[in-house]
Amino acid sequence: MRGACDGGIASFLALALLCLFHTSCLVDGLKCYCDICTETNHTCETDGYCFASTSLENDVTTYAKRCYDKVRFFPAPDYSYWCTTNNTLHGPGDMVSVIACCDHSDFCNLNLMPFIPPHEYRVAAGEDDAAWVTWKMALMIAMPICAICVVVMVIYHVRKTPERPGNSDDSQEAPDRPILGSVTIRGMLEMTTSGSGSGLPLLVQRSIARQIQLVETIGKGRFGEVWRGRWRGENVAVKIFSSREERSWFREAEIYQTVMLRHDNILGFIAADNKDNGTWTQLWLITDYHEKGSLFDYLNRSTVDTNGMIRMALSIATGLAHLHMEIVGTQGKPAIAHRDLKSKNILVKTNGTCAIGDLGLAVRHDVITDTVDIQLNNRVGTKRYMAPEVLEETINMNHFDSFKRADVYALGLILWEIARRCNVGGIHDEYQLPFYDLVPSDPTIEEMRKVVCTDRQRPSIPNRWQSIDALQVMSKVMKECWYHNAAARLTALRIKKSLANYGAMEDLK
Repeated sequence: MRGACDGGIASFLALALLCLFHTSCLVDGLKCYCDICTETNHTCETDGYCFASTSLENDVTTYAKRCYDKVRFFPAPDYSYWCTTNNTLHGPGDMVSVIACCDHSDFCNLNLMPFIPPHEYRVAAGEDDAAWVTWKMALMIAMPICAICVVVMVIYHVRKTPERPGNSDDSQEAPDRPILGSVTIRGMLEMTTSGSGSGLPLLVQRSIARQIQLVETIGKGRFGEVWRGRWRGENVAVKIFSSREERSWFREAEIYQTVMLRHDNILGFIAADNKDNGTWTQLWLITDYHEKGSLFDYLNRSTVDTNGMIRMALSIATGLAHLHMEIVGTQGKPAIAHRDLKSKNILVKTNGTCAIGDLGLAVRHDVITDTVDIQLNNRVGTKRYMAPEVLEETINMNHFDSFKRADVYALGLILWEIARRCNVGGIHDEYQLPFYDLVPSDPTIEEMRKVVCTDRQRPSIPNRWQSIDALQVMSKVMKECWYHNAAARLTALRIKKSLANYGAMEDLK
């Protein structure tokens, strides 16, 4: 009986894999890179997705990049479980495959390179017993059923819970039968992801996005605008990208939905959706809303006491340490480097702690190949916060720790910004950006390189900071963040521990 069951699962998965390796002959569709289409210059077209796969069988790794047509979708004609989850698939015998799909632009699969987790190599090599392999297969089949159950639970909750009065004006473009009812966003996240997963199901994301009412503009950037929106009585932040910034929108949404990224000191991601009004397409990224605004705005209008300064600094270091940390396991998280850390990309929460946002330039570390997951340019981010090795273009692009060390340099400058606004006995400094007295308001790369690399200057530290314990600790930490030698800088985890230890000592006094 067990053999028949295992054979049935293997046959089912083998069929699914064969479907994925289909090559399309459609026209006027999404163009994909196709490794076997030599007669069409390695190009295929599809009405579905581009995909890339990595397969392991008999200790031999093979790669495929092709088209995946809608006719092959499973379980429904307009939905693909495989592309939504990008799970590891076990085929006949010891075959293991990992699939990655995309449809945001032509040839989007060209640089996709999914990797097989180390555990799966052991499975393929036969080190795990057959029972574990069968269990993994069963889990993979059960996952879409569980997703359907979650949606059914939400619908049941909608029918059982009456609408809250006064919320009728908080919906826009709402479906005829909204599936979310009066469930809160936090409640849905806890229901579907246990608060730490990779985000809400796509169906729920889209339903939220289409019921948001935009209220007011709260910021602008190179990508577009940020609005305060309302969703059934809750405030949300809506980052609206222009259509020419589709890659940035897709990348930021992708990073935010990394498994296990959710953290108190990382800006909470809610949903991503593209809204087409018939004339143009708006690309929405919906996150938690923090009424105190960015750290830059907050420090411009407010000062902090020593406890508030340490609390802010510790929360930012904690968020960065989580971002940089690799979590090993089936539900693991890759190490991530931010690459554009600055006070304008950090949000201040009502309790005085902070959350790191704007992950559009972030990169993830592929531990198997020891590479980052996108092609990079040497110069990215904000020039004022660029580390010396970035300004000099000497950063080792093949070493992921290089990017983490550049983040730590920027963190040191942010700690300096916070420390200037520390109010002790009525004495504090006015808010200024780092190097305000050395470069113009919009410095060039050459101007920053001269100050930071040639002259090796850093923001000045007032003498009075040495007579105040908290400011003395901050001074020591920031100096160890902005060493010219990147390898000598502290790690985010070390900064977190140093600030936490000081905070604990103060609590004991």
